[in-house]
Amino acid sequence: MILKIPFRLSGLIMALPIVCFLPLAACSSSNRQVPDSAGTHLFTPVELPEKLTFAGEEVPMEYYDVRENLDRELLSTVYFHSQTIRYIKNMPRYFSIIEPILKSNGIPEDFKYLCVAESGFDTRAVSPAKAVGLWQLMEPAAKENGLEINAEVDERYHIEKSTEVACRILKSAYQKYGSWSLVAASYNGGRVALDRQMNIQKAKNYYDLLFVEETTRYVFRILALKMVMENPEKYGFDIKKNQLYPIVETENVEVKGPVKDWASFAIDKGITYKTLKMFNPWLRETFLKNPGGKTYIIKIPEKGFRTR
Repeated sequence: MILKIPFRLSGLIMALPIVCFLPLAACSSSNRQVPDSAGTHLFTPVELPEKLTFAGEEVPMEYYDVRENLDRELLSTVYFHSQTIRYIKNMPRYFSIIEPILKSNGIPEDFKYLCVAESGFDTRAVSPAKAVGLWQLMEPAAKENGLEINAEVDERYHIEKSTEVACRILKSAYQKYGSWSLVAASYNGGRVALDRQMNIQKAKNYYDLLFVEETTRYVFRILALKMVMENPEKYGFDIKKNQLYPIVETENVEVKGPVKDWASFAIDKGITYKTLKMFNPWLRETFLKNPGGKTYIIKIPEKGFRTR
């Protein structure tokens, strides 16, 4: 079915989704806005694949409810142009860090899209439940897996360290469930809730289980992100290589004692306090007491990175 929206009905358009205001350049043969002779714009649905996998596991695309759930998330991803473009532009910067860590821990690469679903590449993200960082880690799980969290340091904001912890959580869940889709569901809804629903419903397949809405949509959201971000052009996103956000090279500086003032530290290294916090969001105070003399690694970006 093709949806026709006359642009002259400006009062009605204000109540329609954001897709109605987006430029033609953001659309391709699979999801186009095509003006007809009357000036009406036509919006087409997104085509679903016949076959699809998540982390090497087949998605049962023969089930109508699976197709409809995927369709919902794919439409949301494809037609939320501003957000999806930002995700695509951020891919090189964050995936260059995340992918090697997933690989070294034996976690399927598709789980990098779980990170996008969790935080949208926002290193400073904090949920209403107080989950923090790219992987939205809760404090008990983070501490249990060795991350430091206090008034001065919160390593849930540390990209590499939080990714390592996420891998341990995912690997442990796979040892329990033996299914990567159930692993993803447990990451979102928690193992206790997942176990409860599996027992109540007497089912052990994610696609056969009924969850709260967020967990029901979760794997499909990851799949939609995977489909679009792996093949942006297919879904109408024409983003040139020079429009992607650049990977900024950094050097590591060891800090073994206290730091009286991070702003002064930054200036001594030829950068600003703002830049220091951009590359080290896990530093939560303007100083570091470090009474135990712990060694911290501070990232300092290459000279001239802001004017590239």
